[in-house]
Amino acid sequence: MRPESPEPEPPETDDIRRRFAEEARADRPDLATLCLLVGAEADPSLGEAGIDAAHAELDRLAGMLPFGVLGARAWAVALAELLAERCGFEGSPAEYQRLDASLLPVVLRRRRGLPILLSVVWIEVARRAGAPVYGVALPGHFVVGFGAPEERVLADPFGGGRLLTGADAELLVTGTTGEALEPAMLAPADPLDIVLRVLNNIRAWAATRPERTDVSLWAVELSLLLPSHPARLRYDRAQLLVQRGEFRRGAAEMDEYAQVVDAVEPSTAEAIRRKARAARAMLN
Repeated sequence: MRPESPEPEPPETDDIRRRFAEEARADRPDLATLCLLVGAEADPSLGEAGIDAAHAELDRLAGMLPFGVLGARAWAVALAELLAERCGFEGSPAEYQRLDASLLPVVLRRRRGLPILLSVVWIEVARRAGAPVYGVALPGHFVVGFGAPEERVLADPFGGGRLLTGADAELLVTGTTGEALEPAMLAPADPLDIVLRVLNNIRAWAATRPERTDVSLWAVELSLLLPSHPARLRYDRAQLLVQRGEFRRGAAEMDEYAQVVDAVEPSTAEAIRRKARAARAMLN
C-alpha cells in the first residue's frame, strides 16, 4: 500500500488564488495584476510589497516615455527606444529553459523573458502612457500591436523591439505552423487569453521536468480559476494529483470528468474510469 501525501495549501496561497479569481472575473481584468499574481503563486515571498513594487516599476517606465507621441509607428518606435535600447528588455533562446522567464516580477527585474512576458511589459507600460496598444497572439510567437487595423504596426519585444512588416509576420507564422497568416491572427488578444497562454507556457516548462509536478499543479489550478478554460484541464489536474501520490482525490476527479464527457465520448469516459480504478488500486 502506498500512502497518499496530501499537501494543504498555506494561507498565502489561498489569498493569492482568491485575488486571482476575483481579478479574472472583474469587468475589466487587469493584465499586470493577473500576471503578478501568477508570479506570487510561484514565489509567495513576493508578498503585497513585491506586487506593489512591480506596479510602481511599470508606472516609472511609462513616465519615461516622451510626451506628445502620435501615431502607431511613433508609439512603436518610442517603446522600442525606451524598453529595448535604453532599458535592455529583450529575449534569448536560453529564456525558454527558465521558469522565471514566465514570471512578470522576475522579468521586470532581469529584463529578460519569453516573448509573451516581454510583450506584457510593453503593453502595460504603453497602456499607462495612453498608447493604442494590444497583444497579438501569433501562433508560436507573441508580439505587440499599435493602432487601428488600417494603420497597424507590429513590434517584436523578444527581438529587441524590431518593427515587423507584413512579410515578417507571415514568416513568423509559416515558420511555426507551416500555414499562411490569417487576418484573425492579428486581432487584439483578450487579457484573460494572454494569462491562459502564460500559464500554458509554465505547464509546458514543467512537463519536461517530472520533479516539478508542483509547478504543473498550481499552473493548472490557476487556469481553472479563469472564467473560460478548456474542460480538459480538469482531467489534467486529476492526473497530476495521481502523479503526486494523491490517489483518492485524483481518482475522484477522474470519475467526475468521465461523467462530464460520457454523453459525447462514452469510450473516452470509460478509459478515464479505468484510469481512476487503477489509481485507487495504488492504495492497496
